[in-house]
Amino acid sequence: MSLQDAVNRILSQWMKGTGPEDDIVIGSRIRLARNISKIPFPAAANDQQAAHVNELVRSVVDSTKDLNLNYLSLIDMPKLERDLLVEKHLISPQQARDVKHKAVVLSGDELVSIMVNEEDHLRIQSIYPGFQLQSAWEQCDQVDDVFGEKLEYAFSTDLGYLTACPTNVGTGMRASVMLHLPALVMTKQMSRLVPAVNKLGMAVRGLYGEGTESVGDIYQISNQLTLGHSEKEIIQHLATVAKQVIDQEREAREQLLQLGRAQLEDRCYRAFGVLTQARLISSQEAMQLVSLVWLGVDLGLIKEVNVRIPKSLVVLIRPAHLQKLIGRNMDAGERDVYRASLIREYLQIHH
Repeated sequence: MSLQDAVNRILSQWMKGTGPEDDIVIGSRIRLARNISKIPFPAAANDQQAAHVNELVRSVVDSTKDLNLNYLSLIDMPKLERDLLVEKHLISPQQARDVKHKAVVLSGDELVSIMVNEEDHLRIQSIYPGFQLQSAWEQCDQVDDVFGEKLEYAFSTDLGYLTACPTNVGTGMRASVMLHLPALVMTKQMSRLVPAVNKLGMAVRGLYGEGTESVGDIYQISNQLTLGHSEKEIIQHLATVAKQVIDQEREAREQLLQLGRAQLEDRCYRAFGVLTQARLISSQEAMQLVSLVWLGVDLGLIKEVNVRIPKSLVVLIRPAHLQKLIGRNMDAGERDVYRASLIREYLQIHH
């Protein structure tokens, strides 16, 4: 199997696909928190109750053929495979730990995933490439309707959907966009942007959401409140805020080009040079250098690299993806060697 074939098999559809504004917007995600009536939330449920949730979810999956869903128990899955799902943003880091009575439901194209017995009984999510919040919502809503018809959700006529965390009560919806914002970082505007976005009722987080740092200039913007707002209102508000951030990133990119095109080109090509020659590279350094190459490609400064490649590399150089591609577990030192080798080969293919 060629390297490209292996990469195509391992990447999720939302990472391989294209969408509106996808030079800046990596992906759009809708997630719905749902709990089953009369069963305690996962943190308070005993083993029997948690197992019962799994049985109920599995029965819905087995009886629903048209959505092409697959039920996977996490305790039966090797740690590397669970880590891979985290890196694909299909399960949370929390879901990958303490996996007893936890499961994930995946659609064949991995655009839909459902975490079972994470913070809530069900966390239904849909991720689409680029700026496609509405498409992600429609897909998520369809899956939610199927499960809602067959399971009795915990719901209050006064409050809406009941959830383990009070901030999710109401619609139970978290909408988010994942953005590549290198120019705002380089022009030191992120420190001003984050509080401004927070004031608009949005959270700015790192690569894997709450409690994580930004890596490779990648940020997530999501709604903070779900109570008292309809799904449509939440999505529209997030789309408006995200569009402002996208516009600011575009302005910052233009500003960098106008103030010092040669300096920016040099910086991007130096990153490209290191990536094509390095024999040893950490995940952190690789992410930062790929971010610069990505910016150079998007601005037309680097013409040797296909526009889709940096987005793929951002995922492929993460530890679990790297080990999956190589076909075995490796320690950090070995990964640094293979990561450098993979990047050199991958950039060579797409020269």
